[in-house]
Amino acid sequence: LIQIDVVHIKTNFQIKRSIKLQPNANICLDIRNPISDYEIREKVVIDPTEFIEQDGNLGEKHNFNITWEGNKKKSVLTVLDPEATKTALKKSGKKGGKSKKGSSGGDSDPRMPRPYTEEDNGSYVPFIALECRGIEPYAFHPMGGEFVVRSEGGFVFDSEEVDLSEDDWADYDAENDISISISEFESKIDSV
Repeated sequence: LIQIDVVHIKTNFQIKRSIKLQPNANICLDIRNPISDYEIREKVVIDPTEFIEQDGNLGEKHNFNITWEGNKKKSVLTVLDPEATKTALKKSGKKGGKSKKGSSGGDSDPRMPRPYTEEDNGSYVPFIALECRGIEPYAFHPMGGEFVVRSEGGFVFDSEEVDLSEDDWADYDAENDISISISEFESKIDSV
């Protein structure tokens, strides 16, 4: 059974334009066996640029696999790029809700991951899409180095400068004389 899970983020921030995921950033998740409450793995780091070919089915590439106790078959997880996410959401057959006014996307599927913008302040926004077979991700952990922040003045703080591993971050945009802060970072994972 294929399941599409989406990591949503929510934060409060002061004077910034957007937060986005650094392309090809590693992702840290807690996962569990969906049919066994006691089989869990915490803080599994997944590299979306590293692909593994599934044994016996050379066409199926994924970013992470695990064989749970008592299973012969591997359970797999794939971090989806935007094109693969669109395709997977169409195949899922479920319809997304209406897009929030002010959120980027207009007619696009509101389940589609996108950058977190100033209009989203304090709301959950889809941020990362995952295709899972026999794995249930249940927590996302910022590690530092995976986010890029653009200030109101247009200055970009790259992933080397932005560390949300403690759920808060602050810096100063000297070019535009603006203080920037992100606080109360939260995430949740929903199946869509």
